[in-house]
Amino acid sequence: MKAQPPRDKASPLTADDPVSRFRHADDPAWHWLEQRDAPEVTAFLEAANQESDHWFAPLDDLVERLYHGHLARRELAVSGLRTPLDHFTVWSETAATADYPVWWRHPNGRPEAAEAFLDLEARASEHDFLELGDMALSPDEAWLAWTEDTRGDETYTLYLKRLPEGDPVVLLEEIGPEIGWAEDNTTLLFTRFDATQRPESIWRLPVADGRAGEPTLILREPDPEFWLGLGKTRSREWLILESASKDTSESHLIPAQAPATPPRCFRARESGVEYAIDHRPGHFYVLHNRQATHFRLDRMAERHLGEADPAPHWQALIDHRDDATLEGVDAFDWGLVITERDHHEAQVHLRVLELDGGHAFTRDERLPLPELPCSLALGDAPHFADRRLRLREESFTLPVTWLELDLDSGERRVLKQQPVHGDLSPEELDCERIWATSHDGERVPVSVVRRADLSGHPLPTLLYGYGAYGEVLDPWFSVARLELLARGAAFAVAHVRGGGDRGEPWYLAGKLEHKANSFHDFLAARDALVEKGLSDGERIAAYGASAGGLLVSASLNLAPDAFCAAVLDVPFVDVLRTMENPDLPLTTAEYTEWGDPREPEARRRIRDYSPLDNLSSQPWPALFLQGSWHDTRVPYWEPAKLFARLKELGQGQPPSDHPILLRTDMVAGHGGASGRFKAWHDNARQDAFILWALGLEAREA
Repeated sequence: MKAQPPRDKASPLTADDPVSRFRHADDPAWHWLEQRDAPEVTAFLEAANQESDHWFAPLDDLVERLYHGHLARRELAVSGLRTPLDHFTVWSETAATADYPVWWRHPNGRPEAAEAFLDLEARASEHDFLELGDMALSPDEAWLAWTEDTRGDETYTLYLKRLPEGDPVVLLEEIGPEIGWAEDNTTLLFTRFDATQRPESIWRLPVADGRAGEPTLILREPDPEFWLGLGKTRSREWLILESASKDTSESHLIPAQAPATPPRCFRARESGVEYAIDHRPGHFYVLHNRQATHFRLDRMAERHLGEADPAPHWQALIDHRDDATLEGVDAFDWGLVITERDHHEAQVHLRVLELDGGHAFTRDERLPLPELPCSLALGDAPHFADRRLRLREESFTLPVTWLELDLDSGERRVLKQQPVHGDLSPEELDCERIWATSHDGERVPVSVVRRADLSGHPLPTLLYGYGAYGEVLDPWFSVARLELLARGAAFAVAHVRGGGDRGEPWYLAGKLEHKANSFHDFLAARDALVEKGLSDGERIAAYGASAGGLLVSASLNLAPDAFCAAVLDVPFVDVLRTMENPDLPLTTAEYTEWGDPREPEARRRIRDYSPLDNLSSQPWPALFLQGSWHDTRVPYWEPAKLFARLKELGQGQPPSDHPILLRTDMVAGHGGASGRFKAWHDNARQDAFILWALGLEAREA
């Protein structure tokens, strides 16, 4: 067994801290850190890493105990769920000592003939970083295409291999991650980026006998606020080319058997209208928010495809409702599976609809939930006619469980459950949901998990939040989290506005001119934990990553004494300056999330909450900042600037008592380390800081 991942070598603390050494008197905002190619930039980041290593040195033993405790709780040799396709059954296996999986297959019904067809562990041995972007089997299952990122900057190389023994061939470089096969077995579709790393074009690539022809442009999106994506209906009859901004979408369709056919627009974009489609022979199913804020489901006869405006032919299947948001539609030959979210419970549900030839419902059933709150999702279902659904369940106290539901008999069969070892079992945990009251009277759900034997006592607590893009923080089980819970901490999630936890209204109430609601909700969640006796008010730490880093840091500017510490992972904190630079990746596509700063009112709003633009001399709590050198979503300089400016404001002194720490991973991207052992070790360091800040572990300097 691998004892530990490669560790960075700690260096002695320099005589003067990096902020003093590298300060530019003529640049108090530290904008010079944006000069990636300047040697002084890497020197500053390396000096900050050395300072961080020095501070963490007394916690090194705790980091190792957390790391090895995590390994002891986890099943290190992992075999993925086997999925039968038309000809082969495929699955992944990760060896106990491996960072990456190996993909296997066997002919259906012949498990003894198993063969490996993609060894990512072997491929990763040649790189410091490896991330699989997408993997696609040809419809006849004879060819495998995949994309890899080996730098962490989310730029990908396309490979092709004849299965099982063929050598990988590089087809294209510097493309987007998404790929897809047409149903002719000889055509691949892929995306390309523009200068801001926006997927702005979709191309068709002919492939014959492992050799690629010349790519042909299919669709280009000129609007910088829109991104392109690829898909295919479950019926395998149509390729879907989607162009979407944060609040508007448009789909184009190509017959999957005839990929050279010019794409047909399903319905031209209408500002503020989003729609998604799936297909059963003869009909399309349209999930949309046109005159339906929380979305509705319509159907349309296939013959109307290509009309200038097919909307008059849309016929309602599920009307708009005030108390639920429709989130997804999956079509099968027997009917539909609908994903919907209850606004009051902040709970996702799956709904099975069986349809007769006239589209009347012969079955309309919500699938049961194992507990509340929990996560429930439809798993892989590659066969259009399959009447056995695969479901994925988990919660804060329920490890990931894969089930098979027989629609005819109602039998539920457990296929696999994530095993958990060690001294704290899932049955010994307790979870509850409380409701906080925000500044405007809105009720905000807050989920809390802890050891059951500690219920009824105010506990040191880690409060987690995100609150952007309509993303949902449905309950998830974490083996690593058990290390915190076992030591007496509670873990809480603030389901703030800006996320999608209570449906579409919840998202809309926390974006653009309403963004400040997210920060007030987060602070209200913190206060509710204390008022209800669940958390010790002197020992609450906050955690936020990416846009969650914006949430937490803006909340700290509003109430820096609310938390004893915070961890900000690749935090989006230089909001105004980033949004004013359209040449940066993602910026223009984000206007509908944060606002376009070319508009004076939008600029004022962003300026009023952008964390770096609202720092003051009021002291922040202990802070651990993490960045990544190759991050294209939140550049390394955002956490670096926050670190430098907080230190200049006199915070973080003395560093042993009230630290402001920065650690930059010089080989990773936005998601951090790609190998699982390195990622787990990084998590152990982060948890050591949290446990120290919560007073649950001592730091002997």
